[in-house]
Amino acid sequence: MNSTHPKYIEICLDIIENIESGDLQPGDKIPSENELIKKYNISNTTARKSLHEIELRGWATRIKGKGTFVLNRTEDKHVTRTLGSIYTTRSGFEENLRKEGFKPKSVIIEKTILDAGISTEISGHHYIIEGPVVKIHRLRYADDVLMKDETRYISLKLCPRINIIETKKPYFTIYEEVYSLKITDMKQTLSTVILGPKSSDNYFDTNSPLPVFILDGAIFCSSGKVVEIEKSYYRGDRYKFSIIAKPEVY
Repeated sequence: MNSTHPKYIEICLDIIENIESGDLQPGDKIPSENELIKKYNISNTTARKSLHEIELRGWATRIKGKGTFVLNRTEDKHVTRTLGSIYTTRSGFEENLRKEGFKPKSVIIEKTILDAGISTEISGHHYIIEGPVVKIHRLRYADDVLMKDETRYISLKLCPRINIIETKKPYFTIYEEVYSLKITDMKQTLSTVILGPKSSDNYFDTNSPLPVFILDGAIFCSSGKVVEIEKSYYRGDRYKFSIIAKPEVY
């Protein structure tokens, strides 16, 4: 670090360098005041000024009660999401977007109870939620751009009356906090399709064919039962996906 700068500027530039190098990605949490104090042996005031300086320079945003997060400054505003991550799923769509500096919005276009239940196939395996199931179809926006067309099917046996619960929190959090379900596993597959501008499945309101990712997923609780099945469409021109590998241990 350049010793000609005040200490808080040195720390600010050091963290910005980590962002520019890719060590810190959009949405990642920047070290807290306490972590900066321990790492750089500085005072509370210097740590606070360092974080504030990173914000002032447009590299991060502070979310009250959560911390300071790296803003999405990519030219095309691509959003990267991680498959197979319970942590990312627990955070939820809206919170993850806020961390990157976007303004999220959700619009529910359908909420229906299916008495017969629902099933899906993921990686050659068949998963079933016995009825009744609530189907919730939502359009998810970032800065008024439709990013995700999301449909979730949730077990009303495991989560009774979830269809009338306020959805300000992620459903994942509701499963754990309201229904005391321990989420143990999730299965996900990703495929692609081209949606035509006049396709009945295309809510993205584009004038030309749009490549989209299709995410099929199932969430399991400790009993081995499926709590939720998801089928969502992500804009292919706005999303990138990373993958957490889960190697088997023999």
